[in-house]
Amino acid sequence: MTTAALTPLGRVVATERRPNTPHEFHFWTSLDSPVGVGTIVRVEGKYTINGQITRVYGVVVEGFSYSDLQSPLHDVLGHDGSPASASLASTERAEIRLYTAAVLRQLPDEPLQPVPLGDVHLADDADIAVALRMDGYLADGARTGIPIGVYHAGGTDAPIYLDADFLIGPEAAHLNITGVSGLATKTSAIEWILASLFTHFPEQKGSIAAVCFNVKGPDLCFLDQPGEIDERDRALYEKCGVSPAPFGNVQYFAPYKSDGVSLNTLRSNEALLDNVTALTWGLREVLQYAEVLLNKDDVDAKADALIDFIRERIVDRDFHDELVLPGKRYRVRSFADLEQWFKDLLVALEHRGNESWRTHHIATIRKVRNRLSNISTRCAGLVTDDGNVGDLPFGSFQDRTVYVIDVASLEEDAQDLVFARVVTKLREHLEKRDLGVKHVVVFVDELNKYAPSDGQDTYVRKMLLDLAERGRYLGLVLFSAQQFRSQVHRRVVGNSGTALYGRMDADELATPGYSVLSPAVKTKLATLEKGQLMVRHPHFTQPIFVRFPRPAIMRGRDGAERYPQAQDVTLEAALLRSLRPLDPTLTLNWIQDVVVLHEEEDVIRARNATLRERPSDVRRFFKAQLASRVPTTPVTPRPMVTPIRSAPADDPYGP
Repeated sequence: MTTAALTPLGRVVATERRPNTPHEFHFWTSLDSPVGVGTIVRVEGKYTINGQITRVYGVVVEGFSYSDLQSPLHDVLGHDGSPASASLASTERAEIRLYTAAVLRQLPDEPLQPVPLGDVHLADDADIAVALRMDGYLADGARTGIPIGVYHAGGTDAPIYLDADFLIGPEAAHLNITGVSGLATKTSAIEWILASLFTHFPEQKGSIAAVCFNVKGPDLCFLDQPGEIDERDRALYEKCGVSPAPFGNVQYFAPYKSDGVSLNTLRSNEALLDNVTALTWGLREVLQYAEVLLNKDDVDAKADALIDFIRERIVDRDFHDELVLPGKRYRVRSFADLEQWFKDLLVALEHRGNESWRTHHIATIRKVRNRLSNISTRCAGLVTDDGNVGDLPFGSFQDRTVYVIDVASLEEDAQDLVFARVVTKLREHLEKRDLGVKHVVVFVDELNKYAPSDGQDTYVRKMLLDLAERGRYLGLVLFSAQQFRSQVHRRVVGNSGTALYGRMDADELATPGYSVLSPAVKTKLATLEKGQLMVRHPHFTQPIFVRFPRPAIMRGRDGAERYPQAQDVTLEAALLRSLRPLDPTLTLNWIQDVVVLHEEEDVIRARNATLRERPSDVRRFFKAQLASRVPTTPVTPRPMVTPIRSAPADDPYGP
């Protein structure tokens, strides 16, 4: 125990107007004591209970300053109305500092009694571990602590650990962070926590990976690039036992732009494309989530029945109807195939004069055709007509790997589709235990947009609610962030076992959800510096303030300047940019020679197949995907025949 911990800095005091209770006590200190809001203290009792001396731990939540004056008027009169006269006073005005602390823990735990009078000491590292009940999960053999930052007060720098059983599951799960934009450093906090989690997650609990949705700008586009940190940050990294380095394994996924050639991401610089994969889906992947893209007016009961029929009986199955479509057989694999099937069916029905087909009215068939055919247009670049698929490696996820899906440039409908399908696929694979890892952290920013507390109930909100309520049983954990916690659905934030608060807006602090905090804690929350957080965790009976280091990765703004987004280029240049990571020997001239005789759609299809297969011989495979085409012989213009000059009409020798 340190000298500071042995020397009392205050005394517990209880008066008739301010009595101590089992959950709150008051103490006074000298004017120069290093105590403030958020400081953890230890109270040493004088008497034993059940053979043990009472020891109480508390965190300061309020502070008061008193003097012997009854009213401000007495002080004004005492100085003749002039503040400058204070230096002429023969005696110094008496002043005391009184603090209110919320009890973190009492020893012994039973019986629970009011806090006794006794000396107050600053808590040292060992005291903090006991006060926050971290001693239970930091003990040898049960070490599940995940450092989240450092408690700093009164010269004490103590790492604060979260319990992995309550952060990832199965006891509790999920983490939510809130704070004003730009000052709360929410994204930085999540990046730091993921780095700490990957470092300290216990081996015996299995493998873990993270899936992060980049929803704005270049925030998560450079997680594998080193950033600048100072000595203060390095000290925090060392204190927490985390290496100050960027993530070692990061894979990026981004859809194409509407041209189907250029990647729709700020990480499109050619120097960083080695771990960027195109995200494209076809009919098979999208049809199951048609509800995400179609509103209730589009998908009534009749339309829903037809979509189910198409999904179960048409897509990826041999289909024929000798009565209406005699002699025709279909195997629908893409939106183009589906459009052809719709076209043939409607032409046949109109020709026969039928109003319905297999209980589906022709008007419903036309409506569903219109809505489904429009999906590839609304989500151009993500959804393809030809059925090409580029997807996350479901089934082969790797341990300690971050998978970033850049949806920042997508339209809202397409973003919802990506959220819905990715999370649903993660849940399906975790239920089957064939994802490749045992635990997955899903990070969603701007949660008040995707799971608002009011408004229409959307597919994405229902999916996030299901994830928050049932995910921990599967190992699917939600890390979420938003600017206004009060505007997020209560069931999402309520199921978050761990809550972090960065710098808060005063209007947000005035909402009922923060009424449990004292005015002093609210004031501190409204003035927090960057890199400071207030932490609530199931093991902590009171919120704790911690400081965390800056992530050792390149900030999005710096990355966008150092690796500017690739400009739109020609088809050949885009092919070279996307295929060169597979074969650095490719040249623009070679690609131009190969594709010169082929249509753009065929070239894009060959590129997608090459990227999907990743063959050892890229040149040979790419050429094989292009159908051979015999060059046409240029037509030589026939020589002009010189007309015979006709003789004049009055030529006596003419015919």
